[in-house]
Amino acid sequence: MLSAESAVLVRATLPAVAGALDEITTRFYGTMFADRPELLDGMFNRGNQASGAQRRALAGSIAAFATALLEHPDTRPDTLLARIAHKHAAVGVTEDQYAIVHKYLFGAIAGVLGDAVTPEVAAAWDEVYWLMAGALTGQEARLYQDAGVRPGEIWRQWTVVERRTETADVVSFLLRPTDGEPAPRAHAGQYVSVRVRMTDGVRQLRQYSLSSAPGGELRRITVKRVAADALGPDGEVSNLLHDRVREGDELTLSAPFGDVFLDEPAEATGPLVLVSAGIGCTPMHGILAHLAALGSTRPVLVLHADRSPADHALRAETHDLVGRLPGGRALFWYERPGPEEVDARTGLMDLGDTELPDGATVFLCGPLAFMRPVRGQLLKAGVPARNIRYEVFGPDLWLPGATT
Repeated sequence: MLSAESAVLVRATLPAVAGALDEITTRFYGTMFADRPELLDGMFNRGNQASGAQRRALAGSIAAFATALLEHPDTRPDTLLARIAHKHAAVGVTEDQYAIVHKYLFGAIAGVLGDAVTPEVAAAWDEVYWLMAGALTGQEARLYQDAGVRPGEIWRQWTVVERRTETADVVSFLLRPTDGEPAPRAHAGQYVSVRVRMTDGVRQLRQYSLSSAPGGELRRITVKRVAADALGPDGEVSNLLHDRVREGDELTLSAPFGDVFLDEPAEATGPLVLVSAGIGCTPMHGILAHLAALGSTRPVLVLHADRSPADHALRAETHDLVGRLPGGRALFWYERPGPEEVDARTGLMDLGDTELPDGATVFLCGPLAFMRPVRGQLLKAGVPARNIRYEVFGPDLWLPGATT
């Protein structure tokens, strides 16, 4: 899909561009937000901007897309961008915004690389950008159409009908559409964006997985309070939800999106393995609840790691759902075991002596520091890479190496 002339120039300059991407994306975001501060109001996550996660994810996606164009010149790597398209749709990105990004991104490239960006080099990378943008806008248009919404018009008011404390730092909100109209269609494992106005008047949004079965008129999200650590500040949205939202309040939610979900027919019989750590249990719980609602008889193995039984959100409900599945089984790991789970294993998740069903589809979610080694264990156990589907909370910093 990339012209032969552009491919030669992109191949020659890719090392220089890739090596400078961190500086390029830093300048890009800094300049764009200085000129267009309204983009931080309800569109960009300023927490990810502060931590650098968004910058690193953008750099990785550009490098991965350009590399894929060079390695597979006869195809456009649309599959590589599916996750990004879902994230974009979940915040309401529209086609016209790609021109804004183009202006500031290419200004940053020229500013960082200087004279190395000849008109010919600029034209070659321009082709890369618009191939990437075209793939994304096409996918996003289909996502909006499937969701039954106009491009970018994804928001709807929901009323909190129940707030439930799950653990010391996790709460669940059960929600119903405020307008009384039917809830939008969702798939088990997908997420919604929640948009709230912060104390300084700026709207911020975060994605939360649906932790209930996707059918019916009620939906549930389960939110962990994010505390400041070495990687970043307090989670401003999660803290606001914990501190201020009660029964009867309204929340602004997007339509459901997310490319990691259970989409097999009800009569499917293949085994499933649901692997998670911490609050990564929420999309797995949505899948588990969906299977229980269907009366599924397929083999389902739930593997979860947490700090302790008291920190394990939705633990009792997980036992209940697994008990409703004839082929269900659960195994937990805790760094600090407790009497609530006498059969749990101690320490970090280790699959060395865990028998995994042959031919299983694996769903994986949790911190990257958890998913990387566990994915390696799954591969070592003989699970094909194509059978492992992973969900990342926030920008996908795993994208460049996710298929290796």
